[in-house]
Amino acid sequence: MSAQLEAEWVLAGGLANRGRVVRVGDTVRRPARPTSASTHALLRHLEARGFAGAPRYLGVDEKGREVLSYVEGEVGGVTSREILRSDTALVSVARLLRLFHAEVAGFDPSPWSWPRPAPPPFCGAMVSHNDPNVDNVVFRNGNAVALIDFDLAAPGSPLWDVALAARLWAPLRARADVPADLRDRRLERLRLFVDAYGLSARDRPALVDAVIATVGWAYDLVREAVGDGHPGFTYFWRSGGGARACRSQVWFGQARDLLLDVVC
Repeated sequence: MSAQLEAEWVLAGGLANRGRVVRVGDTVRRPARPTSASTHALLRHLEARGFAGAPRYLGVDEKGREVLSYVEGEVGGVTSREILRSDTALVSVARLLRLFHAEVAGFDPSPWSWPRPAPPPFCGAMVSHNDPNVDNVVFRNGNAVALIDFDLAAPGSPLWDVALAARLWAPLRARADVPADLRDRRLERLRLFVDAYGLSARDRPALVDAVIATVGWAYDLVREAVGDGHPGFTYFWRSGGGARACRSQVWFGQARDLLLDVVC
């Protein structure tokens, strides 16, 4: 059967392209973006390196959508909430991120146009994923096997990706916004993530400031999307996301020294 006649199944997860990412057979179809060419170049580099932890770029379909290989597994936060509470899953995310950084280190981003890069001083010559959230990691048997959704990939640094991932996976936010069974373990899980990644002693003092910077960076993206009338982000922001962002920023201001003690 031709691809044009195969059924399209909408894939859950995420906000930016909600309802617009579909599965067709063993492929995923996603809307093209002004910076899609940079993402495709990055995915081709990862494929050439033999990195199994990312989808393959397969071209463009008859509707102008980018075509990627479908990665089998469970998506944390979408198909299995238990993954979010598992220390094994947490450690595997850190190790997958480390493998990604090792393979992407030789990629030259300079010929391409990218989305918003990480802010200084956390932006370097390496492209980071920039969105390793719970909806963008695929698991098999409770272990992270692939990163998906590279739409925000752009020049950053390993430290920046670790900060983004640690904040989302520990999770680090105001106590009231953390699942009850993780409220007293978020600092323990932060240390577990950082140790599993193998973050150097040199980088650890800067990690907390990087984590705090990710809050403003990420929510600036959301506010801009809300200003542009994006329905998914608008709903997220007005249904509690904006208030949670404010609570997170207050909490980080109060917890900075404690977080430093934990990671250093």
